[in-house]
Amino acid sequence: MQRGNLDALLAFLAVGRERSFTKAAAKLGVSQSALSHTVRELETRLGVRLLTRTTRSVSPTEAGERLLHSLGPRFEEIESELAALSELREKPAGTIRITATEYAVDTLLWPKLAKFLRQYPDIKVEIIMDAGLTDIVAQRFDAGVRSGEQVAKDMIAVRIGPDLRMAVVGTPSYFRTRSEPKKPQDLIGHNCINLHLATYGGLYAWEFEKGARELKVRVEGQLVFNGTFQILNAALAGFGLGYVPEDLAQPHIARGRLKRVLEDWCPPYAGYHLYYPSRRQPSTAFALLVDALRHRG
Repeated sequence: MQRGNLDALLAFLAVGRERSFTKAAAKLGVSQSALSHTVRELETRLGVRLLTRTTRSVSPTEAGERLLHSLGPRFEEIESELAALSELREKPAGTIRITATEYAVDTLLWPKLAKFLRQYPDIKVEIIMDAGLTDIVAQRFDAGVRSGEQVAKDMIAVRIGPDLRMAVVGTPSYFRTRSEPKKPQDLIGHNCINLHLATYGGLYAWEFEKGARELKVRVEGQLVFNGTFQILNAALAGFGLGYVPEDLAQPHIARGRLKRVLEDWCPPYAGYHLYYPSRRQPSTAFALLVDALRHRG
């Protein structure tokens, strides 16, 4: 393959992944006009349009999508192999990109990473907080962190935390004017603080389970957040019922600042796992990070 063709393919992959000439140009360190010219030349040589361009967006055509899916993994394997060469260095090095929820970052990742990064100063970690089910391959993350139930079967999953449990909580003052819900359906009449998750099509439906019964309740209220800590703070301020991880609510429950309801409808579920593609060739840096995050409880 001629060097020019390789550069053009790399340019196309960058634009296709970023869905933007501006972002891709910044990432590659070239001008936007030069990048656009390179991609147009590639389209001319191939005799097919790869990208649909408008004044506001860039998206792959059917041919472009096919090329992205076929070439993307191959270039990632090459990049992974090159990254693995860091094993030949005296000290482990490299950059590791991880996507995780805000709650997972604050309660699991950061406490362990703080110690790990001091031990390995040549390893860099980039964490992007996202509550959605990010496609880590398409978005070029090395790994993701989600609950065990959300990890795809074709991924390698490593448990990094204990089982989790949710809690429905409100302030004592809130319950002085409203009756406590005895079953999930009773939440319909309450002011609930909603969680916005793009992957769920908007607002997250609160999930409950008791024995063989499983229920999802779409609640309503004045407030919507896309972060767990904001929901907890709003509940503490008396703005309604929050549905948050038990470990976040427990200290406030113990001090009498929050009251828990529907506890018998909130069983434990699989805790957080670090997951990554099975075809990934782990570098020394990545293997060390996985070991440092591994749950040993």
